[in-house]
Amino acid sequence: MQSDIRYRGKEKYDRSTALAYKDRPRKQHAAEMSLIDRVFRHIPQAHRVLDLPCGGGRVVVHLARRGYHVTGADHSPAMVEIARHTLDENSLACPVEQQDIEALTYADRQFDTIICFRLFHHFPNAEIRQKAVSELCRVAGTYVALSYFSPLSLTSLRTRLRIALGGRGSQKLTTPLAEVQGYFRRQGFVLVKDLARRRFIHTLHVALFARRN
Repeated sequence: MQSDIRYRGKEKYDRSTALAYKDRPRKQHAAEMSLIDRVFRHIPQAHRVLDLPCGGGRVVVHLARRGYHVTGADHSPAMVEIARHTLDENSLACPVEQQDIEALTYADRQFDTIICFRLFHHFPNAEIRQKAVSELCRVAGTYVALSYFSPLSLTSLRTRLRIALGGRGSQKLTTPLAEVQGYFRRQGFVLVKDLARRRFIHTLHVALFARRN
């Protein structure tokens, strides 16, 4: 197994790691779901939505409770199992499947909207980022909502300063919005809205892209 960031982020979620990750701190979870709600103001409720990667299922549950028809998918078998259990606990009948974002088995435009939340910052180079975006755009009929970490934030500045002073680095990689737009532009998608948890404070953004035709 390679040891670069791509594979650490992709392969590290065995059962114990997945269980530790599935529940976010309450304040963080509330802020992130609020950000997703702002994005989904632009998404018709009748849309078929794919949440990839779905992790422990928190976004699937959140959107399903708001009336969306949601499918979850994740590369980690442990996460798939946990997400299915989470949905059972919430009496929700959303399918959850194992999928690799670099080689999705779904048909072209199978879903109306795809949300890809808290994954992009794990990709270490442009080749992997473009490959993932290409697959998301192939499977999306209308919209792709993609979270990314912006370098234009106080949090990012603190990280760069810490590294410059000899401190530990970060596996969470930042990407300028212009670069993200370029990956989508090549697939025929345009930016609709770029939303931040707290602009210039937090790194987390979600950019909503729409198919041109």
